[in-house]
Amino acid sequence: MKTRYVLSLLALAALGYGFYLSGQHPPDAVQGEYVRIINVHVPASWVAFAAFGGTLLGSLGWLATRRRRFDAFAAASAEVGVFFTALSLLSGMIWGQVTWGIAWDWGDARMASTALMFFIYLGYMGLRRGMPDETERAKRSAVIGVLGFLTVPLSYFSVNLFRSLHQTQSVRPDGWQIESGEIVTSMLINVAAYTLVYLVFVTWRTSQGMVPDHPELGSDLAGDAVVAPSLGGRDE
Repeated sequence: MKTRYVLSLLALAALGYGFYLSGQHPPDAVQGEYVRIINVHVPASWVAFAAFGGTLLGSLGWLATRRRRFDAFAAASAEVGVFFTALSLLSGMIWGQVTWGIAWDWGDARMASTALMFFIYLGYMGLRRGMPDETERAKRSAVIGVLGFLTVPLSYFSVNLFRSLHQTQSVRPDGWQIESGEIVTSMLINVAAYTLVYLVFVTWRTSQGMVPDHPELGSDLAGDAVVAPSLGGRDE
């Protein structure tokens, strides 16, 4: 419990420092002050991808072991991923409106693929809330958690595979595509801050998910709560 509070304080401090740096770096020659949105949009997108990667790992872990902790982690990571995907989409729409003159274009590969990813994981969360049987819920969620991850590389590489309003990745093997070192530093600090926020959220939500729906039947391993009936007519 103490570790969670320390992690929360670190996340708050990192967010504060990231917010400070966001207001300190110079404006962009083309985008002006609106370039500061990069300090929200890119970190939120990164955490969304990482969170759904966590859901993939948790889902694979559950399929391999049937342990509740993997299912709880997968669910928690998906919830956090959906939150940050929504933040990425919203900040991207604001950024697009002021720089491209359009907030949304279904013909844009990055926008469309990210929206697809968002709705798939919304469906994942809806499935979890609509199934009362814990084992069946975990099994079906794990399958979606594995297959749904295919939308993550699709979204990330969409700017390379299809025509898009978006530029290609800012970080590529041939170097940075951002000229200002101050903007890069600010963006990376915010990426680290948002990652800490992810860790805080997913830690808290995983611990809550470890509480079974029916405590009298709960166990860490699916099927452990099943007790063979006694067939004898007297105490043994």
